[in-house]
Parts: sequence; structure tokens; C-alpha cells
Amino acid sequence: MEILIKPIVTERLTDQGEKLNRYGFIVNVEANKLQIKAAVEQRYGVTVAAVNTVRYNGKFKSRYTKAGVLTGRTNRFKKAYITLAGEDKIDFYANI
Repeated sequence: MEILIKPIVTERLTDQGEKLNRYGFIVNVEANKLQIKAAVEQRYGVTVAAVNTVRYNGKFKSRYTKAGVLTGRTNRFKKAYITLAGEDKIDFYANI
């Protein structure tokens, strides 16, 4: 099971990364905090102080087309906010 799906790179989390040493990731819905902590420490070589998670349910969507009304649902997902200990930093732009 892949734990970390992708990092969240927004203005808000970039600012929190600079000031509070906090970073965000989209993670697998089935992953728990201990698995997320281990995955971040292994991939980036940092020490994690805290992990906070938020679960989002999929929303119902509908749109009007020539064939009629199409209804569906967006995917559910989970976000993890990681706070690093000490002077550790994660640079998402190093591989670009």
C-alpha cells in the first residue's frame, strides 16, 4: 500500500512550512498516523514531531448534458499535516 500519494503545495502550506515547520500530504485513506509518520521519515530523512489527519468524503455532483442529467460522486481522500521536529526541512522543489 502506497502511503504518501502527493504533497500539497499551496500558498497557505508554503507559509506554514516556513513559519511553523508544517507540511501537507494527500495520503491513502486506509493509512493511520503511525504509518504516515514512518513513511515521511523514511522518504525524506526527517524527524516527525506530530501528525494530524483530516478525512474528506466524496461529494455528489450532477451536470446537464444533451443525453440528460448525469450524476456521480467525487472520490474521498485524506490529508495529513506533518509537523517536523528541530531544524528539519522538506524541499519539494529540489528534484525540479
